[in-house]
This record gives sequence, structure tokens and C-alpha cells, in this order.
Amino acid sequence: MVQSLLRRLKREQPPLGDGADWTLLVGLGNPGAEYAEHRHNIGFRCIDHLAQQRGLTLNKKRFKAVFGEGRIGQARVILAKPQTFMNDSGAAVGPLSRWYKIPPERILVIYDDLDLPFGRIRVRPGGGSGGHNGIKSLIAALGSQEFPRIRVGIGRPQRGDPVDYVLNAFDREQAPFVPDLCERVAQAIETFLAQGIKEAMNIHNGPDAANGQ
Repeated sequence: MVQSLLRRLKREQPPLGDGADWTLLVGLGNPGAEYAEHRHNIGFRCIDHLAQQRGLTLNKKRFKAVFGEGRIGQARVILAKPQTFMNDSGAAVGPLSRWYKIPPERILVIYDDLDLPFGRIRVRPGGGSGGHNGIKSLIAALGSQEFPRIRVGIGRPQRGDPVDYVLNAFDREQAPFVPDLCERVAQAIETFLAQGIKEAMNIHNGPDAANGQ
């Protein structure tokens, strides 16, 4: 019984070290199998791809998130997917960042963007929400909009409701390019971790060559 209590207390202790030692990588999306293939969940898919390709596991459930710890290159990272639904993402990211003592400038957020053509990515050092409710929630929870992000272009529908568009799967023309898109996001994340935000912007903010955009 004593050993069990000690193990529990150990699990509940915050990690040692300065939060600047960690980088929190957050993919935004909606939890549940019914949302998994939606355009709105490209942030989740990028985090899953990064974890799979770099040998990391999201094996922790706390702070209304699933997440895992590990290393990418020399960087100590936490990969996280909020389980709060998109519009309340800050309710997961805020407590998680406070527990690990990670400042906003070490929180990299990956999310879908209607205003970028499908297949393009944009690395940014911070800024407003651009009308994205997940980013609005993070800004409110963190008390800052100066956290880096990777906007992943999903395109805007030529007709119809954008809400219906984001809450549907990629179409037949787009779907084959999604794995490559996730890999390019993973490469942008690695550049950010190794060389910083400016170099990530310089290298990865050019037009996408994979689909002719």
C-alpha cells in the first residue's frame, strides 16, 4: 500500500527543470472516431504522423488531453492532442503548459486553415486567431497570442457552408496528398526545434510543389 502511494505521488509531481527545456507540440482537432478524417482534424493527424514516424507514443491522459513525452533530435518534446473539442482547446493546453512550466514561445500549435490553399503550410511566430475558434481558446487560456504555429492549408469551398466543409473528410483529389502534407509539417516542426522559428519560416513557407499549388 505504501509503495502504491509513493508511485502515485511520483506520478503527480511536476517535472524537474525549467519549462524552457521542453517544447509543447499541440495538434488541434475534435476527439472521437467520427471526426478523425475531417479536414478540421489535420492538426491531430500531423501529431499522430510525427509520433509514428519519430517513434514516440501518446500514452498519457491528463489535463483533458492525450499526450506523450520524448525527444526529437536534441529537443525534449511533449506531443499533445486536446480532448476538449476544438472550441475549448485552451482548457487542455493551459493546464498542460502550466504543469510543465512551458512559456508560450515554446508552444507550437498545428491547425487547419481555410484561407490557405490545400497543401500549403505557413509557419508563424504568433498573431491573432484569424477567426479560428481553437486559436481563440488558446489565446484566452495562455493570456498571450505570441505562441508559434503552423497553419495547414485545407482550402476554402467554392460554394456551400465552410462549417460543413471543415467537418467532412478530404475529397478524392485531396486525400492522396494528406500523408505527404503531414510529413512536410513534421519536417517544419523539426526545423523549428533545431534552428528556430525564423529558419522554419524561411525554409517551409514557400509554395507547395506536391500538388501544383
